[in-house]
Amino acid sequence: MTEHTRFGPAGVPPMFRLMGAKTPDVPKLLREEGLDAFEYQAVQWGQKPQMKQVDAEKLGEEARKNDVRLSMHGSYYVNLSGKRDVVEASKRRLIACATAADWMGAYVMVFHTGFYGRFEKDFAFKTCLDALKELSAEMKSLSLRVKLGPETMGRKFQVGTIDEILTICQEVEGTQLVIDWGHLHALHQGTLKKTEDFRAIAEKVEQKLGTEALKSMHCHFSKIEFTAQGEKRHHTLDEERYGPDFRMLAEVIADFQMHPTMICESPILDIDARKMQDILKQVLESKQSKVAP
Repeated sequence: MTEHTRFGPAGVPPMFRLMGAKTPDVPKLLREEGLDAFEYQAVQWGQKPQMKQVDAEKLGEEARKNDVRLSMHGSYYVNLSGKRDVVEASKRRLIACATAADWMGAYVMVFHTGFYGRFEKDFAFKTCLDALKELSAEMKSLSLRVKLGPETMGRKFQVGTIDEILTICQEVEGTQLVIDWGHLHALHQGTLKKTEDFRAIAEKVEQKLGTEALKSMHCHFSKIEFTAQGEKRHHTLDEERYGPDFRMLAEVIADFQMHPTMICESPILDIDARKMQDILKQVLESKQSKVAP
């Protein structure tokens, strides 16, 4: 099957809930809208899976039936750069999420790595990196196949710059690159202003991780509001005062022949996911018409 860019929401769209839909219904409903990705939100989970294995397997079955790629966002209660007891508790939460992600057949478990806190940034990052190597080894010993997806972060006190995430992906086995473009925009005070800004990040990824990692990255996207400390609030694609502009990313996706999984985090999840899908289609068609004989 030809690889293509997939689009879907971060969590169950509000309209689906109003319809009374259950989680296993989501893949079919998304496919009816023309979407083909879904990121299950396990962000409030503790140290045990908070869904039954049979329910996770049913979600996975429906996703496969409807050709919807599953991912999971793991617990927010994670700090792999903290004191040892905090790190160990964080690893238990991530193992719980990874276990359920494996049950449902999710290909990546996205998570936030941690905080610098009172530590020097280099020390905090090394603590995080060591913890992730331990976590990866433990997941391998448990035969958990889901990939670890450390995410680029949007606040200055969080571990997760683009360089830190690329280093993690270089050094930790079983990782999947996850770029949150809104987070990068917020962290650097609105730095993604033109297509070349997106292209520079794509080129850095390709240089550090290779062409396939670039083409198959997992992405989060929404327009975003920020303060001096970084991320504040997600916004819809139609709110022109906020950035970044998805069309610029679409240009880079087309130019590099990428096929990422694009997860929408705007307040109108599936609606903006479809808008992004349409924008990419327009960009691809425009480029094809320019090279047609």
